[in-house]
Amino acid sequence: MENKINFNHKMSAHCENGVTANLLRFYGIELSEPMIFGIGSGLFFFYMPLIKMNGIPVTSFRPLPGLIFKRVTSRLGIKVNVQQFRNQKKAMQDLDILIQQGIPVGMVVGVYDLTYFPPAYRFRFNAHNIIAVGKENTNYYISDPIMEKIELLNSEDLLKIRFAKGTYKPKGKMYYIKNVPKIFDINSAIIKGMKHTCRDMLTIPFPYAGLKGINTLAKHVKKWPEKLGERKAKLYLGQVVRMQEEIGTGGAGFRFLYAAFLQESSKIMNNSDLNEISEQMTEVGDLWREFGVAAGRIFKDRYPGEKPYDEVSDLLLNIRKKEENTFKNLNKIIKPL
Repeated sequence: MENKINFNHKMSAHCENGVTANLLRFYGIELSEPMIFGIGSGLFFFYMPLIKMNGIPVTSFRPLPGLIFKRVTSRLGIKVNVQQFRNQKKAMQDLDILIQQGIPVGMVVGVYDLTYFPPAYRFRFNAHNIIAVGKENTNYYISDPIMEKIELLNSEDLLKIRFAKGTYKPKGKMYYIKNVPKIFDINSAIIKGMKHTCRDMLTIPFPYAGLKGINTLAKHVKKWPEKLGERKAKLYLGQVVRMQEEIGTGGAGFRFLYAAFLQESSKIMNNSDLNEISEQMTEVGDLWREFGVAAGRIFKDRYPGEKPYDEVSDLLLNIRKKEENTFKNLNKIIKPL
């Protein structure tokens, strides 16, 4: 028996942005991926040496999974429901009920056992977002925003990824939209998103978050070869690059996405100053890309300099300085709004 929702699947650069945009589109709200990312305050930085994934400190270029969706819907006045489960059977039953009601359901899952992913892309990462948009017998129709088309996933595999093991267990997490207002204030949502991002990057006193986190990472990178040995230092640096460029859209990609958000906001709010900040953010994205290339060369023993870790550490400090100027300039523009 087939029960498939008429759902408009579109690809995106980042899974949670894409899921949020696709769910909103289903209910008649058309927002670009950069706009979702900006309103949802999706740009962040977090480096925590005490929390490890595969034995290596966690570096993240985004807030915790689910926060972009939560912030966007909240700032637009959209009512949602978010659930996690202890009972796996109930998790699947509740999902089936919603699908039968014609409600597309977002889920947070692990990618290690995601069977439609090529083997090279499967690793222990439990913060991927997908949407269930139908069911046929024991197979589910899945809208995954990083895939070209709607995929099929059998119930056993879906259960396994919904209750994936490891760091940040998803615990069957699912979310869906309950009610959409007839009108909403896009300008207010944009301003709230910008102010939140500026606070996150500029004012968090914790030394591992925001700009302070970039500074801490830079200091640690310089010490890795002597402290860890060459082999382990490469693994640590390689993990930073992996989090930056492969998981989501990472450091450079997120800066380019945020620059596009600022440019689009400039038109919506008729504020040319935001265009200038957009150009500054693009320059920051270029620096993050430069860092990724340099770190990749170190990992592959192809770096031309004599002191590679010192040089990439200095590059991170330069990135931190540029980002600080950019967010301070943005904060000046939006503070009175």
